[in-house]
Parts: sequence; structure tokens; C-alpha cells
Amino acid sequence: MSAWRPLSTDELSTPPLETFGGPAFEVLRAAPAGAPAPTGLVFASPHSGSVYPADMVAAVRLPLDTLRASEDAFVDQIIGAAPSRGVSVVRARFARAYVDLNREPWELDPAMFDEDLPDYAQGRSARVAAGLGTIPRLAGEGRPIYGRKLSFGEAKARVELAHRPYHDALDRQLAAARAAHGAAILIDWHSMPAAAARGQRSRTGGACDIVLGDRFGAACSPKLTALVERELEALGYNVVRNAPYAGGYTTEHYGRPARRTHALQIEINRALYMDETTREPTEGLARLTRDAETLTLALAGMDLGALR
Repeated sequence: MSAWRPLSTDELSTPPLETFGGPAFEVLRAAPAGAPAPTGLVFASPHSGSVYPADMVAAVRLPLDTLRASEDAFVDQIIGAAPSRGVSVVRARFARAYVDLNREPWELDPAMFDEDLPDYAQGRSARVAAGLGTIPRLAGEGRPIYGRKLSFGEAKARVELAHRPYHDALDRQLAAARAAHGAAILIDWHSMPAAAARGQRSRTGGACDIVLGDRFGAACSPKLTALVERELEALGYNVVRNAPYAGGYTTEHYGRPARRTHALQIEINRALYMDETTREPTEGLARLTRDAETLTLALAGMDLGALR
């Protein structure tokens, strides 16, 4: 079965690509395939996957528990009510350590491979230098993930299996939202380690709970960022803009206000809803899930024509 076919969990559409016991990623539609999008909203969760394919497991030198620290655990659950509120969701199944969907497709570290990379590979980005390219080199306190060099063929297979079709699906959902509503809003949902939030203070002076990344105003209308900030603060969260995260590849690539697509990244402090050591949820998960639905309703009520 081709990895390039449209993927959806909607029972009215074609079956998803089956691999490792399930689809490479999932599209949770707010309406049957072919029907108009109920709202102009699309949610994405690129790092909530927890599937580690056998080819990766055979090559890694670190315990999977160490790799799992990079997962955005429970984020897909936090936004689980979105389809019932008119929002399509695209969520990953493969782990971020296998292929990072919030990177350019060929953002690869030459030092990881046993052969020269094609000229189109992006080997000199800041993310590659940090060991966090499309195929991450490092995890858990900067330790190398792999016990051997990879081939470019292995990286290409991961991009073709997951990265390219994920973004094709995301692009289709945004196009459907624009067609139905004249504009689209993409919210890219993430979580961050509590350590990353330390040292960041909200405008009210409190410790950082949530970071909004809009590429310093380039990826969406300021009205969108302001609305999300206002709603979250009303729910009791301390919000910071663009520090330490201003938005990654997804926000930068899709955020084109002049082309009627607005993208905003939301980073949630994991300490709000889980034990980072055991990866078990805490009571905060239920609260965040309720509050995410409240925010979704506020976003669904926006006048998209007023976004400039």
C-alpha cells in the first residue's frame, strides 16, 4: 500500500496506510471526507507519536525510555475534543526521535551518515548543529542516539513514509479550510520540559506555563496571538510569547497571513499535567483538556475576515 495516499481515520474515507499496527499518522476529520470544513481551524500534533519501528530500535544505542523523553506525551489527548468542535486534527504516530515532522524534510546532519548527502540536504541549520534535525542525532542530555552511521536510504525512507505524507495531509486540510471559510488557522500543539520554561516570566510576572510562538508576528495576525493569550490568561495560565520557542518549521512554513493562512505554535509546560520522570499523567491533564476545549471554542468563534 502506498505511503502517498491520503490518510484519514474517518470511516467514510479510504483506509489509512497500515504500518507497525496502525497508520503512519492520523487525520481526525471534523466532517466526512469531501464535505466542507465546519470551521477554518486545523490542529496539528507532530510530536505526540510513540511508535519506534524495528529498524530504528536495531540501530539505537540508548534505552527507549531515554528517547521517550522527547515525546510530547498526552498532547493529542489534550486536544482530543477538537473534531467534535469542528476542527480537523493531524497527529503523528511515529516518535519524534524516528523522524521529526517539525523540521524541513531534508534537514540532515552529515556526521550521522556513512555517505555524502545529496546537494539538496540542509546540513548547516542551527537545529542540525544542535543534533535535532529531521533525523535527530542526540537525545537525553546530549547523548548520541545511534550506535552506527545511518545510510541516506534510511533517512529517505523515513521522510517518504512519514514526513512528506504528513505535510501533504496537513496542507490538504488547510486548503479545505480556506476553500470553505476564506482563511485558515493552524495551531501547532507541543509540550516543553519544565526545565525549558524556567527563567521565562510571563508579562504578569508568573512562571511560564505556556509559550505562544508566532515567529515574532510573522506567522499570523497579531489578533490571533492576542486572542489566544487573552483566553489562556483568563483560564489562569501564565503566558509568554516567542521565548524560548518562537515556532518551528511548521509555523514558519505554513504561516502566511498574506495568503490567508495563519499559524501559531502552542508549547505547554509538561509539569502542568504529567510527571516527567515516570511519564504518568497528573490531575492537571483533565484541567488542561477542558481548557483546551474552551480555547477551541473561542478560536472557532473568531471572525476570520478580521484577521489581517
